[in-house]
Amino acid sequence: MATKIRLQRRGRKGYPFYHIVIADSRAPRDGKFIEKVGSYNPNTNPATITINFDRALYWLQVGAQPTDTTRNILSEQGVLLKKHLLGGVAKGAFTEADAETKFEAWKADKEKGTQAIINKHETKAKAEAKARQDAEVAANKAKAEAVAKKKAEESAAQAEAEAEATATEEPATPAEEEKSAE
Repeated sequence: MATKIRLQRRGRKGYPFYHIVIADSRAPRDGKFIEKVGSYNPNTNPATITINFDRALYWLQVGAQPTDTTRNILSEQGVLLKKHLLGGVAKGAFTEADAETKFEAWKADKEKGTQAIINKHETKAKAEAKARQDAEVAANKAKAEAVAKKKAEESAAQAEAEAEATATEEPATPAEEEKSAE
């Protein structure tokens, strides 16, 4: 029986989520599988990958062939590197302690790179949020100035109208009142 390490699609339309499974190579993509060894969520940034490292390594060592995408995922997680290092130990190229040291150094470097990417995304998101807030403050200030200008114009027009109304309704001057009283 030829086994494959492949992705099994889950999730709703337009929002995929994948299980990383060990399956017979003749089984359909979303069909029967032997074992689930992890999951892959491409919808997050960066993509979220959870994997049972030991089981994936075991299946690679017993001859399971990963698909192209799964190979990339396993490579990113270090499973293929660990398999390669264990092959070197089996051939006597170096000791198991050397292999473990090399793997831990690679893993630390990988985590540092991943953390740098996450920090870059966070600072970019904070900068975008600050820019949106500054733009909103500027828009609110402009709107408040426009409202204040409109109110000033309305109050000036109202004062002018009242002045005209009082000018036309003003009683006659005292001299005119004396003439009209006679």
